[in-house]
Formats: sequence, structure tokens, C-alpha cells
Amino acid sequence: MAQAERGNTVTINFTGTLDDGTVFDSTLEDAECNEDECCDEGCEDGCEDDECGCGGHESGPMTFILGEEILFPQIDAAIVGMAPGEKKTVKIAAADAFGEYDKEKVFTVPRSELPEDLIPEVGDELCLSNDDDEELEVTVLEAGEDQVTFDANHPLAGEDVTFEIELVSIG
Repeated sequence: MAQAERGNTVTINFTGTLDDGTVFDSTLEDAECNEDECCDEGCEDGCEDDECGCGGHESGPMTFILGEEILFPQIDAAIVGMAPGEKKTVKIAAADAFGEYDKEKVFTVPRSELPEDLIPEVGDELCLSNDDDEELEVTVLEAGEDQVTFDANHPLAGEDVTFEIELVSIG
């Protein structure tokens, strides 16, 4: 039976979970992905595949070229040598997944510096941009009358993650 090698086009199913069992991403139709925890929907292009891997939450197997690290390098490494139908579990530490939580990425901005039409509410995920059109994805932590506190950490920063992977095909 054929085994996956770097450079092969492979098709996989996967489910990503947190240590508490919460599903944050999956290609399986019956999995309940928590979109709020992994998608950056406030940005004009929607979900950022390179950070999240959720592919816009379309269910169904994911096809990619093995070695291009579409998800995480640890997943690519696990798939190498797998045969279609084989399953593996890959655990990835927070530092190697979405990064450790960095308190320095939490900042407060006076409301007077925000656009007048922006009415942020706690939990909102937004993209802030500066005069150079550089975007920063943030989550609103606090929204007071005079100031707003933002968190620029990835929503899954500080979380260890586990992926259940099944190699569907090599093609």
C-alpha cells in the first residue's frame, strides 16, 4: 500500500481540540467547530487560513501538498509514511501552535482615537489599521466610555492543541 511522502497531494480529515475537549476546527460534518475561537471574521478576507486552518468552516476533507505546512509542521511530519485509512493523533504545545499568551499584546486606546462609527463591544473581533494600512487583528476585552482595551493575541494563544488526523487518500 502506498505511503505519503513530501510533495504528494494528500487528502485528510481532521479534528482539532483543546485540552478540555472543545473542538476548535474540523473537516468532519458532524463536528461542532467553535468559530468564535478560531476565525478572524472582522477582517475583510474572513478567516486567515495560515493561522487558523479552518478553511472558512467548509466541511469535507482537506487536500494539500504534503510539505507545504498548510496546517502545522508537526501535522505534515505525522502524515509522512501514513497509508490511506490510517489515523494518528498529534499533540502540539501552545508555543508551537498559536503561541504563548503575551500580556504585552493587550493595550488600551482612548475612544477619541477610534473612528466615530466604531462601537466596540466586549468579545468583538476586529481588524484595526493605521495610516500605513497595516492591519492588526484584535479582540475587545473592555469597552468603557473613555477607552477601549484590545487583545492582539491569537484567540487560541496559550492553548495546547490536539489533532486527530485520518489520511483519506494520496493522489
